[in-house]
Amino acid sequence: MPIEKHDLAHEFPQYRERIHELKMNNQHFSNLFREYHDIDHEVRRIEIGAEISSDSYLEERKKRRLLLKDELYALLRAGEERA
Repeated sequence: MPIEKHDLAHEFPQYRERIHELKMNNQHFSNLFREYHDIDHEVRRIEIGAEISSDSYLEERKKRRLLLKDELYALLRAGEERA
């Protein structure tokens, strides 16, 4: 079974430019983005077997990734509402 990509540009292709803009100009977004990217990378390495972890640890990381994605999405959408 192929491992799905969860990077933000893949998850939200319609926001590719907005993601770049916020990464450059919004420290909070940039920090969340970095944490999301790091967790996504870690989860992918566990899923392909490059790293070993318990199932509970993997589930906790996936939940954190999802919470971050929700927060990042809200920040992306906030810019639309002001426009």
